[in-house]
Amino acid sequence: MRHLAAFLLALALVVTGGPAWVSLAVPAALAQAAQTPDYAAWEKDAANAEQVLQSDRASNSALDEMRARFVDWRAQFLSAQSTNASQIETLKAQIAALGPAPADGKSESADIAARRGALGDQLATLQAPGLKAVEAYSRADGIIRQIDASVRSRQASELLKLWPSPLNPVNWPAGFAVLNQGIKTLWAETTEAWSNPIHRTQLKNNLPVILLLTALAALLMIKGPTVMERLTARLQRGASMRARGLAAGVVSVGQVAVPVVGMVLLLLAIIASGMAGTRARALFAALPPAAFAFFFARWVASQIFDRDGGPAVNRTEARFHIMMIGLLYALEEFRQAFTSEVRPPLSLAAQSVWGAPLVCVVAIFSFRLGQILRAIGRGAGDPEVQQQFRNRMLRLIGTALVVVSAVAPALALVGYVNAANGLIWPAVESIGLLGLLVLLQRFGTDIYVVLTGSGAAGREALIPVLIGALLSVIALPFLALIWGARTADLSELWTRFSEGIPIGATRLSPTIILTLVIVFALGYMLTKLVQGALTSSILPRTRLDKGVQHAVAAGVGYVGHFLAALVAITTAGIDLSALAYVAGALSVGIGFGLQNIVQNFVSGIILLIERPISEGDMIEVNGQFGIVKGISVRSTWIETFDRTDVIVPNADLVSGVVTNLTRGNLTGRLILPVGVAYGTDTRKVEAILREIAEGEPVVLVSPPPTVAFVGFGADSLNFEIRAILSDVNFKLSVQTEILHKITERFAAEGIEIPFAQRDIWVRNAEELRPGARARRKPAAREAPADNEAPVDPAQVHNDPEADEADET
Repeated sequence: MRHLAAFLLALALVVTGGPAWVSLAVPAALAQAAQTPDYAAWEKDAANAEQVLQSDRASNSALDEMRARFVDWRAQFLSAQSTNASQIETLKAQIAALGPAPADGKSESADIAARRGALGDQLATLQAPGLKAVEAYSRADGIIRQIDASVRSRQASELLKLWPSPLNPVNWPAGFAVLNQGIKTLWAETTEAWSNPIHRTQLKNNLPVILLLTALAALLMIKGPTVMERLTARLQRGASMRARGLAAGVVSVGQVAVPVVGMVLLLLAIIASGMAGTRARALFAALPPAAFAFFFARWVASQIFDRDGGPAVNRTEARFHIMMIGLLYALEEFRQAFTSEVRPPLSLAAQSVWGAPLVCVVAIFSFRLGQILRAIGRGAGDPEVQQQFRNRMLRLIGTALVVVSAVAPALALVGYVNAANGLIWPAVESIGLLGLLVLLQRFGTDIYVVLTGSGAAGREALIPVLIGALLSVIALPFLALIWGARTADLSELWTRFSEGIPIGATRLSPTIILTLVIVFALGYMLTKLVQGALTSSILPRTRLDKGVQHAVAAGVGYVGHFLAALVAITTAGIDLSALAYVAGALSVGIGFGLQNIVQNFVSGIILLIERPISEGDMIEVNGQFGIVKGISVRSTWIETFDRTDVIVPNADLVSGVVTNLTRGNLTGRLILPVGVAYGTDTRKVEAILREIAEGEPVVLVSPPPTVAFVGFGADSLNFEIRAILSDVNFKLSVQTEILHKITERFAAEGIEIPFAQRDIWVRNAEELRPGARARRKPAAREAPADNEAPVDPAQVHNDPEADEADET
């Protein structure tokens, strides 16, 4: 009321032209009051909750209600922790501006000391509400944890409770008594309703509506599934290849929706009759979920194990087992509805007798279904198929289902009926959820194929895989609920995730991460736009060469990315000062591990700044000769004349020897050796070679080409043509043309181009003739003297007279 009065007063002052400071101060005070929790009420509620938890007498519903209240308290305290945050930051900056407090007994100016003390007092006053909220937050969080632990302990105790064994015949009469009593109750309720004139009048007045609803329900439940199946098959045969699977998948959902709608209409007809009592209404209320369970299982079985496709197994058997599991799940819905309204509650013996049979029957079909899944995962014994992720998961799921189907009946027959029910039915629901995920993933893939027109190849693309992964993540909360997790547990996980992880003075929450990603993405795109403008519009109009333009664009990109990361971190409010020591310790290890990468990175920056090489240069490094095609911060891409790409680390270009043939200009020298036969006029050869070199258009006139007589060779007189080319890229073509002209001129002038020749003389040639060895008489060969070496019968020499003497 005080806040309301203050707000009305401020509103009146604003309307009447009163002081403006009042209109600004009062809403701020109201906002501050709205952020401040009622700590008196909190203390009372917290003390009461601690007493309730200590006594451990509250029901689960009461604990859930209490937990919801403390979740609200915790949210208020989390919001109150940021009270006066801006003023606290301002005061901290002011205190930091005064410098550090003197140590070791040193004194400072009295004014500065007084100012420091005043600022410190103000800071402590402003921090008090936040610190109080932090303490209250910890207490509320602890109470919530105690409530969760108490509820989980009760759930575990309930699951592990041992009931009388259903195999004991002594317990069977209790089960039959429940059935007898239920039938009598239903008959009594119906008789009582019929004997009531009000109910008969209601039935008479609503009879046309009841008949119409019943007829529609019968039509939808009996004919609906068959009609939808035929329509689905017709669409599969008649639709185009691109939209066939998509249209059929959409229409096939009617196999579930149509009969369930019919069951809902039947339920409405029964309610409109007014003839159903409490026990009958509980049974009839189970009709829609039971119908959904059965028709959903039928639909999943027909879609996954269809007659024209699906896994290579006995499809008829697989569909039968799945439909039987759906039917038994529907019967479980009726069992729970039939036994839930019994007054007084069922005895443990009756619950055991009623709960165990369905567990044992459904385990038979789920066991066989698990074997079928394992057979699909084995893939007909092909090792490559077995190693696929999908088949490994199928084998894992099938094995788990087989184990559950074997364990659950054993537990039920022993007496752990709750544990058996808590094991077999969640397993059945999990299989249904997995089947739904498969069909949704198939439906999403069909949409992708239709939109992209990629055909069968699109089903193996990345997008369908990502769709399956996203659906799996979405299914995780539902899977947790199936296996006994409470909604409060999931909300607690989401709360923890939303609050984030404390890092120093900052909480790394999803909001902060999203802000960081969005700001960095904007900065990254802006950097790319600037780079594109520089590369395409600005730099080409300057006098800078191509290498400098590339260096400028790359430098702008690196600076832009760094600034984008810095602005993103600052905008998100992330304080990384707490990680300074950790980052320092990690940098040492990372420095050793990434030493070569860092070295190449620094070398790349040096190359971009100093530009000893540029794109388009012809260089030789480490025995590799080619043209520079690209320079990055880590490596340089060289294309050899064999059209192969060579990636050279930048460190080799900075620290090694690099020959740049086109740095600064394209001129280069050609040295071409030429040999002529002995006896040739050397002056004439020199003149011919000079004339040929000067006739080439690529050879520079200044300095002119020269011809040098370099020496006497073993077989020729050696000359060299030395010419400077205007473009060294044409070196090979110029050399080829000069050699062609030399050959033509030398042939025309009668100048011989010598080549190496050797004459081979064979000693004792008669020994090589056929039959020479047979005609010779065997004689003892004289052994060589000690100072003589054995003589080879065949020697290569250049002494014809010695050969003639031997032949004689």
